[in-house]
Amino acid sequence: MESPTPVRILTVCTGNICRSPVAERLLQAGLDQVLPGAFQVRSAGTRAMVGDPIQPLSADIIRMYGGTERGFAARQLTPKILGETDIVLTMTSRHRGEVLQLDASLLKRTFTIREFARMLEALEERDNAAGPTEKAPDAGTLWRGLPARLASVRHLALAADAADNEVVDPYRRSPEVYRQMEDELAPAILTILRYARLNTPA
Repeated sequence: MESPTPVRILTVCTGNICRSPVAERLLQAGLDQVLPGAFQVRSAGTRAMVGDPIQPLSADIIRMYGGTERGFAARQLTPKILGETDIVLTMTSRHRGEVLQLDASLLKRTFTIREFARMLEALEERDNAAGPTEKAPDAGTLWRGLPARLASVRHLALAADAADNEVVDPYRRSPEVYRQMEDELAPAILTILRYARLNTPA
């Protein structure tokens, strides 16, 4: 019996060496614990430092949360990469716009990562209030169906401030800015992993 195609998640930032690799490696590590082999998380940059490793302070954050930075090389975002993706999670609204310039068909499947996390929380609240519903039969059905379901709660998850959708770029900046990046990114990643743990069918 063929194993099902993994759910393919792409994280996107600018250089693909600071923010999106942290999201990639921590989401992959967490989702592997939820259901090994069911998810494939990759990243790319809109102006990637192609071939570069993850920046050292970002690598420290990845290790601190139990991921690994090994074997990473930055790559440029292309239409081909987008064509092989189920869900795109960007670090800023600008990155979301750049993704859609490359592939407008991804409009309903591209989110800033912080917006995506808020929408998952809104969806969960609504589902809990509605009572028991029919569960998706497998991880692929659940996650590939998520964008359509999230569209119905977008109005419940609007940012109080546009900055609440953004993850700061720490490249060539101080350790404090890396900590700000972590403070903006980590809660979103943990929300996504919590949703996965509670809702992904085995």
